[in-house]
Amino acid sequence: MACHTKIYRTIVLGVVTLICLQSACYGQMLAGIAKVDVTDYQAGPVHDPLYVKALVLKQGEVQIALVTVDAVAIGGIGRIKDGYLNNVRTAVDEAIGIPPSNVLVNASHCHGVVRGDTDKLTIQVIKEAAGNLQPVRVGVGIGHEDRVGENRRLLMKDGREIDVRHAYSMPPDAEVAGVGPIDPQIGVLRLDRLSGQPLAVIYNFACHPIQGVPSGANTADITGLASTVIEDNLGNGAMAFFLQGCGGDINPVFYKHVDQPRDAVALGNLLALSTLKAVRGIETKPDNRLKWINETLELPRADLAEKIIQQEQQQLDLATSLRGTTLSMKTFLPLVVKYRLSEQYPAYYSHRYPVSYTHLTLPTTPYV
Repeated sequence: MACHTKIYRTIVLGVVTLICLQSACYGQMLAGIAKVDVTDYQAGPVHDPLYVKALVLKQGEVQIALVTVDAVAIGGIGRIKDGYLNNVRTAVDEAIGIPPSNVLVNASHCHGVVRGDTDKLTIQVIKEAAGNLQPVRVGVGIGHEDRVGENRRLLMKDGREIDVRHAYSMPPDAEVAGVGPIDPQIGVLRLDRLSGQPLAVIYNFACHPIQGVPSGANTADITGLASTVIEDNLGNGAMAFFLQGCGGDINPVFYKHVDQPRDAVALGNLLALSTLKAVRGIETKPDNRLKWINETLELPRADLAEKIIQQEQQQLDLATSLRGTTLSMKTFLPLVVKYRLSEQYPAYYSHRYPVSYTHLTLPTTPYV
């Protein structure tokens, strides 16, 4: 989603509000779905494909497009460039008349690698979804999943907060007072064909899908794998759309586990099963009111300029303090281990070390 920052960062939130009321509105609600594989198969091994999926909803004169992308971000970082959102919205407006403000694009934040022409493929898949419109029944529900994520902010006994990152070492257990919260709620919107067969499931959950797979191959990670499980279980061409919640500080559980490789498959299965449990409990019904609300929130940005200057100076001081050595890492690391295990007798067992003269007791009488 495009962001413009000066003093404030503006976040435009597109919210689909589907109100199941008995009020009289004209026309049936229609929905169409489509997806396209955007995996960069030239970037290395692939564990599972990455998709752009589109859901187009229409009721009367109101028409919206909800697009999910298995990518780290929409602009800013990753393969998708800053012009992506404007290009997609402009082309969709010109081609099928959906206003730019009615096109919501959501990145899962998985760290998979997508193709360089993902913008063109996105435009294509939205058009395809708009051509697949059919009457639908609507229902909403709530699921619960608290086994796949943990807050990466540790609360320390001295009042500090520490980030749990892959590259950071962990603090001593005795210094940790607690950990930040997670949001276990799964918001679910279910769209059925008139036959009662599921057409689409939109599920909203807060997580950081960065677990990866043991092979290190390209993957849509926890959320992409969860969507595949949901689709396989529902069958009949149903499509699952993941919408990211407030997942900035929500790491996968066991993110720093060292005894076995990190694997998104197990966590994806858990998220999928909890979502499916909610889906199964939703009763759908005809609905004829579709509202699209855009809301702009202004959030103050932290002023970290002084802290950055201090850290850069600290890095420079550390770099200039380095001195040359005759040791290589191959010889240095074993020495470090030895000296930390036994500073007094690092090289061998203590009995092979000569007794210090300071510990000898000299005779008080001369030898005869």
